[in-house]
Amino acid sequence: MLNKVTVLGSLNVDTILQIPRLPQPGETLAMSDKRNAGGGKGANQAISAARSGAKTSFIGKIGDDENGRMMLSFLKDAGINTDQVTISGKGTGQAFILLQDSGENSIIIFGGANQEIKEKDIENARETIQKSDFIVTQFETPSDQAKNAFKIAKAANVVTVLNPAPAHKNVDPELLKNVDLITPNETEAEILTEIKVVDELTAHEAATRLQELGAKNVIITLGGHGAYYKTPTNEKLVKAFKVNAVDTTAAGDTFLGALVSRLNKDFSNLEESIIYASKASSLAVQKVGAIPSIPTEKQVLAALNEE
Repeated sequence: MLNKVTVLGSLNVDTILQIPRLPQPGETLAMSDKRNAGGGKGANQAISAARSGAKTSFIGKIGDDENGRMMLSFLKDAGINTDQVTISGKGTGQAFILLQDSGENSIIIFGGANQEIKEKDIENARETIQKSDFIVTQFETPSDQAKNAFKIAKAANVVTVLNPAPAHKNVDPELLKNVDLITPNETEAEILTEIKVVDELTAHEAATRLQELGAKNVIITLGGHGAYYKTPTNEKLVKAFKVNAVDTTAAGDTFLGALVSRLNKDFSNLEESIIYASKASSLAVQKVGAIPSIPTEKQVLAALNEE
């Protein structure tokens, strides 16, 4: 049975600037390459879910421009339902990615049309949300609309997943009380909880704090160290697959999309789903670009069989 996943999220065109390292204040630094690719946390997560076999729908906004048409085609090419992707008077979102030779990246975002999602857009998508198994959102679109979408979802027994990125302090308690699963990385977990996550003990402390704030289940992704999960009844650090990272852009998004494509609504196969998602993420970081690097179900399963 395929999971039905709806993503409320961002659609960005990424401009990737390949640089040896981050420049110092006042320094001029030559780049070795420049290219464009589809991205946005919402798009990445939706395409990851779709490529791993989930029946995926998208709620979002694009500008009436070439970038918007490009992003729409990326979603459609992945087999995603785009009935709830509408056009805004503002330009399509953009992200400027400073990709260092080490594989680490720093990202600057122009929200554009992503910030124009309104209550009426969520209301128009009510039926899409209600028919889903999971709804996923992030903080690259207005949090008020995440709150509205999650209220609809909870009334219909749909599992709500919040990827709190880009993270900010003082998340609305009304949103958190409707979160079934929250999935920060270690940096985002620290911003949300003021607990610096450096090992399994501090991951436990941060996850406990997130549960106290309202989230029922927690996965903290720890890059090369793996993913730490905490449910009301269980917790564990699941080790990462060791690879040589070329570009970490969309690693977390690939993980999350792959996770919800596999996860049972009762979380009974959580660890198994994390292992699958970790393998998907490990494949993604070995290629450059966000959407181009996201693997298919067939590729992930083949890689798992090689372990």
